[in-house]
Amino acid sequence: MTEPLDPERIIRLEDDRVVLLDQRRLPDDQVELECRTAAEVAEAIREMAVRGAPAIGVAAAYGYALAAVQGEDLDAAAGVLGSARPTAVNLAWALAEMRAWVGDPAQRAREIHDEEVARCRAMAEHATELFTPGTRALTHCNAGGLATGGYGTAVGALRRAWERELVAHVFVGETRPLLQGSRLTAWELETLGVPLTVIADSAAASVMAGGEIDCVVTGADRIAANGDTANKIGTYGLAVLAAYHGLPLYVIAPSSTVDLATASGEGIPIEWRDAEEVTARFPARNPAFDVTPASLIAAIVTEHGVHRAPYQNTLAGELARA
Repeated sequence: MTEPLDPERIIRLEDDRVVLLDQRRLPDDQVELECRTAAEVAEAIREMAVRGAPAIGVAAAYGYALAAVQGEDLDAAAGVLGSARPTAVNLAWALAEMRAWVGDPAQRAREIHDEEVARCRAMAEHATELFTPGTRALTHCNAGGLATGGYGTAVGALRRAWERELVAHVFVGETRPLLQGSRLTAWELETLGVPLTVIADSAAASVMAGGEIDCVVTGADRIAANGDTANKIGTYGLAVLAAYHGLPLYVIAPSSTVDLATASGEGIPIEWRDAEEVTARFPARNPAFDVTPASLIAAIVTEHGVHRAPYQNTLAGELARA
């Protein structure tokens, strides 16, 4: 069995730089990108050299720590980092953690990274109760080690279930327009030895109708207090398809992704990206995320356990006791 991506290989803080594995170059080229200012870290986040809600939070923490080391204006650093991408709440959460810290910023940033990896491992263990031997799962976008700075949320759960002989096969939606599924998730699963098949996003309905999928498993970039969940564009469509075909949709995400201050999905800001990611020839719309209503989600798994509806009670209750 291959070990998961080492967290330090995905992203790390060195004395005068933040170094990250450039996800834009994967899977063909494994290239490190060096950022020497908070603004350069923010640009790496904005341009998706590092992506995935937990990993974005880790990158922001490291960027803030780097600004402290470099003697940058910390208010300005927090501002530029915080504005890099609006949907993933982990970004604001990590910066709030860093700004409240009174000790060594580098120490706290590394702790945030370690804590995210530990949360992923805990989530994976909790999520195994959702699978039965022979489960065939569909996942969307990338919620593996690359997206979390370590073990992975949805992909981490699928990996752990496969190790325990619960998951037999994973279907990977390609995830247009940037193909995080077919480039990143497929690469991570292949590296781990997990059986996989990449499908076009538009093939999901026919594969479900053919009886080849037992559940849908995704990560999340923000979870509102009522359980409405923002994730990569296309997740909402998969949720509707899953409901029609009688399949459960499971969301795996750390508590740092839960935003109790946002009542419902209507309050989640949705990032719009450059239309040229879709086409350079014609006018195009390119929202990066959509919101799946809580009513379409069978369970939300955090490091505290498996949460069921009504989420406004179970999520708030678990986080309050944490």
